[in-house]
Amino acid sequence: MGLLFVGFLVLLRFWGKLVYQQTHLLKSYGLLVNRRNALELLKGLDIGLLLTLTLFFVEGKLGWLIWQSSDQLPRVVLEGLISALGVGFAEGLVFRGWLLDELERDYSPKISLWVSSWLYALLHFIKPLPEVIRTFPQFPALLLLGLTLVWAKRGTRGRLGLPIGLHAGLVWGYYIINVGQLVRYCDRVPPWITGIDGNPLAGLMGLIFLGAIAFAFWRRLPGQEDKATRQQGDAKMGS
Repeated sequence: MGLLFVGFLVLLRFWGKLVYQQTHLLKSYGLLVNRRNALELLKGLDIGLLLTLTLFFVEGKLGWLIWQSSDQLPRVVLEGLISALGVGFAEGLVFRGWLLDELERDYSPKISLWVSSWLYALLHFIKPLPEVIRTFPQFPALLLLGLTLVWAKRGTRGRLGLPIGLHAGLVWGYYIINVGQLVRYCDRVPPWITGIDGNPLAGLMGLIFLGAIAFAFWRRLPGQEDKATRQQGDAKMGS
């Protein structure tokens, strides 16, 4: 996958010059090297990490899991951060950068949003059919995550810092918990609630927490703010 992504980056340079006569295609995707984008990346990283850790904390308080200590936690935290930033950057550039840009050139923002999010979720299920069926509860959360990350980008005027950081934060938190073996489930509730194979995206609790974040980013969209203002104005006129 790493080699494929390197090839993708190389081909993007030719794609921009030959197809669109653009020499800075990455900047048009929202991959800007500036202070604001960096701060938004850190903000997304904090939100994603806090969301994941809070989810497991709540499940612990409900008695669904037991926390365990780990002697290798510092190493796992550092490894997880590097891996998470790599995943967030690569998938962000492919799905919220190139793919979304290609769709928006020919289709409406709404169609582009849904098609890119559906493809993002579907491409995570390139696996044997029995495994697809077993892990299918993860699909709704992946679709919702795809929508959320596009909303995060659009809410920051097309910059990729926030969606990359948010995605990386979610991956980082799960990496710390999973690889660090920090929790042990008590089997008091079925896996479809806590997450199949311990993956919170494949469970109801993860979907609820992710839904809250999705709603928050959706509400921050400029169009939604204008709509809310209009509704408040109509309500005042009606009263």
